[in-house]
Amino acid sequence: MIEKMKSILLVTTVLGMANACSKSTTPTTGSATGAGYQVSGQLTNAPAGTKVYLAELGETQFVSRDTATVDDQGRFTMKGTVPEAGLYQVKVNDANQVLLALDNTSNIQLSGDAKRLTDGYVVKGSKDSESLQQLGRAMTQSKHDMAMLEMRYNNSAQAGAADSMKLIEAKFYAAQAHNTAVIKQLVRQNPNSVVSAFAVGNLLNPEEQFAFIDSMSTQFKKSMPDSRYTKALAAKLDPLRATAVGSAAPEISLPAPDGKTVALSSLRGKYVLIDFWASWCGPCRKENPNVVRAYNKYKGKGFEIYSVSFDQDRDKWLKAIQADGLTWTHVSDLRGWESAAGQTYGVKAIPQSVLLDPQGRIVAKNLRGEALDAKLASVLK
Repeated sequence: MIEKMKSILLVTTVLGMANACSKSTTPTTGSATGAGYQVSGQLTNAPAGTKVYLAELGETQFVSRDTATVDDQGRFTMKGTVPEAGLYQVKVNDANQVLLALDNTSNIQLSGDAKRLTDGYVVKGSKDSESLQQLGRAMTQSKHDMAMLEMRYNNSAQAGAADSMKLIEAKFYAAQAHNTAVIKQLVRQNPNSVVSAFAVGNLLNPEEQFAFIDSMSTQFKKSMPDSRYTKALAAKLDPLRATAVGSAAPEISLPAPDGKTVALSSLRGKYVLIDFWASWCGPCRKENPNVVRAYNKYKGKGFEIYSVSFDQDRDKWLKAIQADGLTWTHVSDLRGWESAAGQTYGVKAIPQSVLLDPQGRIVAKNLRGEALDAKLASVLK
């Protein structure tokens, strides 16, 4: 669970990239016709001469676009044109910055305290920027909640309090579900916004929310076909389409420990967990007891496991199977990360799992611990 927590914590920092490096470019001025953005602001605790910076959120860093100087009333104005609608940072310094949504029709008014700008700013004149502020607040709260849960989980783990760890894990999954629901609601309310396209592409897990993300991608292709966010989202989804929830699971046919080839389809008619792991993978070995418990609980109710190892050493693979008591179907081509099955399923980290229904369709992905037990309990009533 901790690995997943860290993933959530990482993605929620996208809306707080104040410390990202900036690449300087020559500011683009407004056209003679007056078309373009205008960002006007008034800041308290900003002495005359204070610099305010505007930077575009690029793929990996902020790109400087404009600079303004605050007058003796704390006021500033920036005007220009942008290449396309997108997300932009207005920054006084690394600790005081906000994100705005700008296009060439924007006329935004920003106010706040220059010494606590991130937490207390007010933005007017841009519905998208207001939505972005709402999203940022939700993600900041989510980041705080996840950090607190991680700390409690680590403390319980150090104390050997297994029951407490399970309760915290359940709270984590509930918090994650709430976080996802908040993002999806905002996106549904603003289906034609670059903020929504950004959020769908960066703040939702495509492995777990593929159907929703794919439907929104279709919407963005209609309403914003040339947007960088639309294109980036499509590029992210295409490799996942073959193994998305709801898809027919691609066939796997690899050697078992006895040398005989075993096909995934040979287990058709049961719920099957494809479990990608390796003897050398610490998190995999820690998860194995949970998988063993689930197997022992549900194996008589139409549940099987098809484990695909990323091992290269046959002896270490077989020794781990025996040591961990993994009494189900095992296969491996002993090619490590070059595993044919791993390539087919796009596995870039382990442990990873895929749950199939009796017809061989993917119904869930990356179920661990209590989440695996809960899912099996719901489908194997």
